[in-house]
Amino acid sequence: MATANFKIEGMSCDHCVAAVRKGLDGVVGLKSADVRIGSARVEYDPALASPARFAEAVSDQGFDVEQI
Repeated sequence: MATANFKIEGMSCDHCVAAVRKGLDGVVGLKSADVRIGSARVEYDPALASPARFAEAVSDQGFDVEQI
């Protein structure tokens, strides 16, 4: 397992948290996600996913994201 942490701009409410979680849940290889307003931490199988793929999934939900 591997982990990645992200800073997410533009989140302001629980709806935003749900949208980010939905995006992350769609990535094959995700084992767990801790999503809070402004950040996310994911645990994933590196054979199936990458930090770039998770960042893309968050971006697709309409948020600016940066891996930290």
